[in-house]
Amino acid sequence: MATLASAQEHTKDSLETVKKALTAKNAVLIDVREKTEWDKGRLKDAKLLPLSTLKDDALPKDLPTILPKDRVAYLHCAAGVRCVKAAEILRKAGYDVRAIKEGYKDLLKAGFPKADE
Repeated sequence: MATLASAQEHTKDSLETVKKALTAKNAVLIDVREKTEWDKGRLKDAKLLPLSTLKDDALPKDLPTILPKDRVAYLHCAAGVRCVKAAEILRKAGYDVRAIKEGYKDLLKAGFPKADE
């Protein structure tokens, strides 16, 4: 039961820890919002992996190129809810994923750079 509970929590990693891991290329940033939200604005170096494309029994075929298994993946969404569900699905598939509680706008305010349009 403890595994299920931990799968439904946000990471305890601070945003500074996340930034450092991304800068060192030890981690990747994954945006699980839908494409229409992504098109309105996204974080620099983030990769798109909408929650709607993640199913327990059928993951996207290009998942290994989006999310290498040898790196930590920090997931974010608009408000910190969808990334928890996405993390649960991806953990079952063997990925080291961590859901970020802060949503897209909060991450911008915390100094995560916006992608150039």
